[in-house]
Amino acid sequence: MDTSVISESDQITELLRTSKTIAVVGLTSDPMRPSNSVSEYMQSQGYRIIPVNPNETKVLGEKAYARLADVPEKIDLVNVFRRPEFVADVVRQAIELKLPAIWLQEGVVDESAAQSARDAGMIVVMDRCILKEHRRRRF
Repeated sequence: MDTSVISESDQITELLRTSKTIAVVGLTSDPMRPSNSVSEYMQSQGYRIIPVNPNETKVLGEKAYARLADVPEKIDLVNVFRRPEFVADVVRQAIELKLPAIWLQEGVVDESAAQSARDAGMIVVMDRCILKEHRRRRF
């Protein structure tokens, strides 16, 4: 058995354990939207949340940025709350910035963009809810 292969579950556990700053693309100030409630939960668990949304100025007490490239600090993980047709552009930006990991929320699937991210050396989690995965691991 090849022990160099890490299971997706182990990879998610390690990603959640080591990531401190999460840029959330599509985060909105609307408390009825999943991006808001999921990000609020992650913030309550000690993660630094950075909103990335050109239509917002501040979300969950944090300054919002129009694009990933506008974020002035180190990003450990990009969490994407955008429809699948917008994922390729987000992934392209993340690759250009040499970010280590991208998380596509439940229902957000773009196999081609995910493969591009993997080819660039990024960790990719797709079609999973970061809140559910965090709770499942009982951090």
